[in-house]
Amino acid sequence: MDRWIGKVAVVTGASSGIGAAIAKDLAKAGMITIGLARRVERVEQLKQDLPKEAAARLHPMKCDVSVETDIERTFQRIRDTHGGVDVLVNNAGILRSNNLLDLGTTADLRAVLDTNVTGLVLCSQWAYQSMVERKVAGHIVHINSIAGHTVPNFPKLSIYPGTKHAVTAITEVMRQEMRAAETKIKVTSISPGGVRTEIFDNVSIPEDMPMLESEDISAAVLYVIGTPPHVQVHELTIKPNGELF
Repeated sequence: MDRWIGKVAVVTGASSGIGAAIAKDLAKAGMITIGLARRVERVEQLKQDLPKEAAARLHPMKCDVSVETDIERTFQRIRDTHGGVDVLVNNAGILRSNNLLDLGTTADLRAVLDTNVTGLVLCSQWAYQSMVERKVAGHIVHINSIAGHTVPNFPKLSIYPGTKHAVTAITEVMRQEMRAAETKIKVTSISPGGVRTEIFDNVSIPEDMPMLESEDISAAVLYVIGTPPHVQVHELTIKPNGELF
């Protein structure tokens, strides 16, 4: 991680759960960390959990990644105030609990697609251009899901597994484009199994289902961005011991 000290990391969905853990750990590791969230006051509260020097490196910014103009404004602000982006962690994601075949769920479908897929791509576009313009061998990390590789047999996941399968494909498309452009930029998909976060609050899951903690996923992010420049971890799957799927 030494080469990232003083560099700029952007974490989407940084207000809680996995995103909050990642933002705190990157700041503690010495990175200038921009925590993006709709509930920006919750990112500000994360500073209370950090040592003074790390807290000073955490900068909350309000951004809804489902809104294109929000993304454009935010990344331009990051460029103006911090010079650009060296690491992007696309963590923002939502799940709306419906049956996929139910009528009247169009707004929920669009919200999930706009956040989990379109927002991820748009944030990646801005970060990638920042890296290319400054000739930075940066890193883009997508927080994917086991649901991006298989479909867990849980009710009312709706379009969520479809969006995560899209992230799996998008990761490979980005890798190919980065290679074709002869950059040294890396892209990684991290696919956790069940993680104890707010996203499962409205989903019926067995009470005794093994779960990961947000800190487990944050540790994985630090591992993949800490690999040597010639090493690219393309896909990292993390399951809790004893997971059923």
